[in-house]
Amino acid sequence: MKKLTIILFAMAAIISACNQDPDSTPVEYDDTPYILEYGTFPPPNSPVATMLTAQKIALGRMLFYEKKLSSNLTQACADCHRQEHAFTDTARFSVGAEGDLGGRQAMAIFNMAWHSNGFFWDGRAPELHDQATQPIQNPVEMNETIPSVVAKLSADQTYRDQFVRAFGDETITEPRLGEAMEQFMFTFISNDSKYDRFLAGSATLTASEERGRALFFAEYNEFFPNESGADCAHCHSTILFENDQYMNNGLDAEADFSDLGRFEETNNAADRAKFKVTSLRNIEMTRPYMHDGRFQTLEEVVDHYNDGIQQSSTLDPALNATTATGLMLDAQEKADLVAFLKTLTDQTYLNNPKFTSPF
Repeated sequence: MKKLTIILFAMAAIISACNQDPDSTPVEYDDTPYILEYGTFPPPNSPVATMLTAQKIALGRMLFYEKKLSSNLTQACADCHRQEHAFTDTARFSVGAEGDLGGRQAMAIFNMAWHSNGFFWDGRAPELHDQATQPIQNPVEMNETIPSVVAKLSADQTYRDQFVRAFGDETITEPRLGEAMEQFMFTFISNDSKYDRFLAGSATLTASEERGRALFFAEYNEFFPNESGADCAHCHSTILFENDQYMNNGLDAEADFSDLGRFEETNNAADRAKFKVTSLRNIEMTRPYMHDGRFQTLEEVVDHYNDGIQQSSTLDPALNATTATGLMLDAQEKADLVAFLKTLTDQTYLNNPKFTSPF
């Protein structure tokens, strides 16, 4: 009898072990830091970028690709910000979850940790976590509400577990949604273009690319046409190829302003038709160009700056100085400038598996 009892207990233990959920390991808070690697770039402007955690980034990645953030489960952030195009949209205006068109071209996403002067074309979101949740609630974009998103995610055990790992408990809130997506986007670093390798001494520019590089950084000089450059670095400066400012780049004359840009946020007349200066990194992959996507090619963009600047009261002074003569670039110089711009394409970034869908 005693021997039979032992056998029965042993069998019960075996059955119990077989029935255990292999994933039944308790879900626990995990604040393991994520170290941002940015190579030769200067330290990020955002202090948040020094406080990243692997689990918050993992959650942000899930949310970035999650269609439950939209009203009808058809759209995620990644649908208008696609990695192969440096996380922008090739459509002039993106189509929202309910079929509505946006009013401005979707902005590319990379090197966000170095921005310190607002987000969106008009800067209406002070921080990246503010920007992250606005499209969810925009009627022409994802057309959803935060309470509805919270309800959908709270019904999903996978998300409840990930919020525990990232924040310590299952509570889902708008600030947490924003923080997680912000941390994920802060990891979007693009710093391995041909031009970066040229600076490091491991790549050589072609003759055309080198001539374009010289034009890019040379200042405009109406009195010495043979020495005058394209003066692109006036606005697209530093290794980031942007200046984190809002400027009017002469797309329209004052009477033709149809989008007042930064003015809509500040109500300052000096900000009329000013828009955030975007980085030229990966510019080859981010067409169409300008806040309204009016230009389809880089050649059109160069033509605009060469001889298409429109005067207005808020036009950047440096661009205003070029309106009498244009940039005086000939066909070869324009081709060289475009060739240099294409050296800013970062295939490592465009194909980095860390940024792909986790689903």
